Amino acid sequence: MQDKTMITSRLYGIRDLRVERAPIPTPGPEEVLLKIAAVGTCGSDVHYYLEGGIGDAIVTDPITMGHEFSAWVAGLGEGVEGLETGQLYAVEPAIPCGHCEYCEHGHPNLCPNVKFCGTPPIDGVFAEYAVMPAENCFPLPDGFSPAEGAILEPLGIAIHTVDLAHLKVGQTIAVLGAGPVGLLTAAVAKAAGAGTIYITEPLAHRREFAMNYCAGAAFNPDEEDVVAAIMKATNGRGVDVAFEAAGAAETPDQAAHVARPGGKVVVVGIPSDNTMTMTASVVRRKGLTIKLVRRMKHTYPRAIRMVQKGIVDVKPLATHFFPLERINEAFELVAGYEDGVLRAIIQMGDKS
Repeated sequence: MQDKTMITSRLYGIRDLRVERAPIPTPGPEEVLLKIAAVGTCGSDVHYYLEGGIGDAIVTDPITMGHEFSAWVAGLGEGVEGLETGQLYAVEPAIPCGHCEYCEHGHPNLCPNVKFCGTPPIDGVFAEYAVMPAENCFPLPDGFSPAEGAILEPLGIAIHTVDLAHLKVGQTIAVLGAGPVGLLTAAVAKAAGAGTIYITEPLAHRREFAMNYCAGAAFNPDEEDVVAAIMKATNGRGVDVAFEAAGAAETPDQAAHVARPGGKVVVVGIPSDNTMTMTASVVRRKGLTIKLVRRMKHTYPRAIRMVQKGIVDVKPLATHFFPLERINEAFELVAGYEDGVLRAIIQMGDKS
């Protein structure tokens, strides 16, 4: 008798991540069964792993994490047309309700009823199989690797982040934090015509990567006053747009200080203590526009084209690969910022 179970991982509590077996799910109408190809270990997953929650999203029952992923279609639910079994797809992890005020006005990322993979209590995709709506699946062109397909999700975040800035050609930017989202934000901004790109990052391997990838200058906040360094580099003017991508206690205020009068601050980082502080007199007197990023919207087709055309190269960000059975090793590596890791990828094998 054919085994109808799969390997999955479940987070039971802080640093309590277990590999188990579970039934293979069955797709309903307009859904597809996906054989997971690759999943990225996102910073938000690490928050759940290390802290047991993000804001009011608390892990109270065992949950499967994971939302940055690519997958092969393994089965079609009733009414599904246009998708092919065996085809590799990038998959949008958010399932908005589609009929609230925000969905109807084109902002599904703000849907209060959204079901998002790996956000309590919704299971994610650190598993061999998952079920998702067919409309969430975007076919990947020939030549795309599963890992590239998985990194399209953080690339989509970066695209949405730069969209919010309404960046103009030649404008200067600062990116505070050179993790994958910060690096991709800088790369998208460069593709959009940004002038000089300044990056701040305490980890040496990330600063080196940033300089080789897209940055014009990189500063170490552990060794110098990065606000003073950026202000000096811009002759006291500041940058047109400051992107906060670290989620550290000090970086939102640093972003406000390095933005020029009338400039913009776009916050994409997630603070571990669920608070964000900026000096009121600075943001008020400068008349700053401050925007915060809530995931992404309508970005997958653009992300696919950017990678396909070579506008942004996501391959170098996938630095480490693990099978699902070694997912704990992957999380400990990422949580400890060890071995030059940028994005650790959980690989599930092939489509067979």
